[in-house]
Amino acid sequence: LFLISIAYTAALLLVLSLVETAAFTISRDRFTSRRHPPPLKLSNDDDEDAAPATPSSTNVLGTSLSPCCTNVRDTGIGTGFYRNGFCSTGEQDLGRHTICVQVTDEFLKYSASVGNDLSTPAPQYSFPGLKDGDIWCLCAQRWAQAYMADKAPKLYLQATHEKTLDYVPFHILREYALDKTEADEALDDLNKKRERLKKLL
Repeated sequence: LFLISIAYTAALLLVLSLVETAAFTISRDRFTSRRHPPPLKLSNDDDEDAAPATPSSTNVLGTSLSPCCTNVRDTGIGTGFYRNGFCSTGEQDLGRHTICVQVTDEFLKYSASVGNDLSTPAPQYSFPGLKDGDIWCLCAQRWAQAYMADKAPKLYLQATHEKTLDYVPFHILREYALDKTEADEALDDLNKKRERLKKLL
């Protein structure tokens, strides 16, 4: 009986030890995941790095991203980080070239004055150099910088990537929209669809 009691106690201690070890491991993993979250992976709907030629991204309205400009002044050059005509973005695009704008001479002069010369061609980057009236994908932070200086160019909401909202609120973008009427109609249609979906659920 004494030996059985000893064996039972030893087995119980072993089980408790295993439980404590498992609890510590789980706690450690949770703590580690909070401190060092796993790298983000773009979804199939937003993985422009994987397929830059055929983006299926979302614009700031929540609808499919429209092309910005696929052929700047008949140069054969498309705008965007991937030069595919879309303001697509991905892990490689650190500058977030996500806002589809129509540049003006005033904006181009301002941009050059703050160290971002957009007028001079750079063939090595497939950059044609911009002129008044050209449509181009501008870096979100550069647009915000120009906005603060009251020099921001007009833009196209339907061709502006949703990542822009990390830098500029939607209501400000809407103030500068050249496609405001079409964008409002698209939003109304989207909201109606959402309401119908809610009723079904």
